[in-house]
Amino acid sequence: MKLTAKEKVSYGLGAVGKDMVYMLSASYILYYYQDILGVSAIAMGVILMAARVFDAFNDPIMGVIVAKTRTKWGKFRPWLLIGTVLNAVILYFMFAAPPSIDGGGLIAYAAITYILWGVTYTMMDIPFWSMIPAFTEGGKERENLSTLARSCAGVGSALVTIITMQCVYALGQGDERSGFARYALILAVLFIVFITITCVSIREKSTVDVESPSVGQMFKSLLQNDQAMTIVISIVLINCSLYITSNLVIYFFKYDFGGEAWYNSYTLFNTFGGGIQILSMMLFFPLVRKFLSAMKVFYLSFGLAIVGYAVLLLFMLLNVTSIFALFVPAFFIFVAFGMLTVLTTVFLANTVDYGEWKNHRRDESVIFSMQTFVVKLASGVAALIAAVCLSVTKLSSDTSETAAAVKAAASSVMGLRLTMTVLPIAGLLAAIFYFHRKYILTEEKVEEITRAIRG
Repeated sequence: MKLTAKEKVSYGLGAVGKDMVYMLSASYILYYYQDILGVSAIAMGVILMAARVFDAFNDPIMGVIVAKTRTKWGKFRPWLLIGTVLNAVILYFMFAAPPSIDGGGLIAYAAITYILWGVTYTMMDIPFWSMIPAFTEGGKERENLSTLARSCAGVGSALVTIITMQCVYALGQGDERSGFARYALILAVLFIVFITITCVSIREKSTVDVESPSVGQMFKSLLQNDQAMTIVISIVLINCSLYITSNLVIYFFKYDFGGEAWYNSYTLFNTFGGGIQILSMMLFFPLVRKFLSAMKVFYLSFGLAIVGYAVLLLFMLLNVTSIFALFVPAFFIFVAFGMLTVLTTVFLANTVDYGEWKNHRRDESVIFSMQTFVVKLASGVAALIAAVCLSVTKLSSDTSETAAAVKAAASSVMGLRLTMTVLPIAGLLAAIFYFHRKYILTEEKVEEITRAIRG
């Protein structure tokens, strides 16, 4: 039975809410604790990275738990709803650090809430993406739903990227600390509402009744699925490149671009970039896909991103001060990452069928638990790199308007610029080289596997 419009909309709405809270955490947690609360950048970098190492054990275990779950509501929806409620509560507390806590206590508070946030996000994210193979028939239907879901997730990410600083200043009446707490509360409530709609509307249409794997069997299965591992490594490199930029761009506008109303330029830049990323997933990708294979679109996206970063570095070195000029490299970068986001999900979904064909196991939860882990791993690595950059360049954590209006020292600015552009280019080149050598699931191969599975 084909997917109904209600199912598509409700699933897409859940993706919007899910990525709204993820983007708030991924892009603003370092800024909140380092620049607003004054926690050491290195301390925050270590916390963010340590949490990702912890997830290396937590995420696969959660994948196994989901695979073993059997209830009258299915194996995905119970964890999706429970994880969402817990994650929303912790998100609020993470951005509402009590004013009475400082020093070592504040570092401990940041560490505990962030680790708990990662655990509960895993609890809902794995079943959310694992549902795709369970209620789609494969082929075009799966690709279309993956495209829709990733597009909606992109909308959620873009919205948070666009409106966060304006909302924080408005809700806090200029006080960023209280503004972030109120803003996080609003997003937490929306998150619960959106995912509840998803849980009510989506049903598993097919259940592959296989023996649930143990943790040891799961790791063995993943190691045997070479195509899943190829996509996993590619996702780490791609997302790490993007998150390095997203973590540092706010510092670029505050301490390099400058100006008392720096957040207006930052918001305008993010509005343009977020809009382009949404168009990329919802319009550009389907349009280009009519003329090129998924593999060719993938390589095209890498090329666009690298060109965008190169132009951005050139503009920085030339001290271009026009926000509209920065739209040129932003266009290439956001178009590229929009299409890459869709394609990596499609490719990963294809590896589920590949694993069943090769290993005679269909491990949706196991495969998609790795996606959750690697995305968070990439954000952790990127946050650590950003923290090291902030520490080495000694960018000020003074949040007064006077400090924000004055540009940082030339050496600090140059270190920031190079970290934002050169490292992402290196990460993308590594990803495209590795993917080209290892990935074999062309459209023809996927169709062949699908026919073999269906007998």
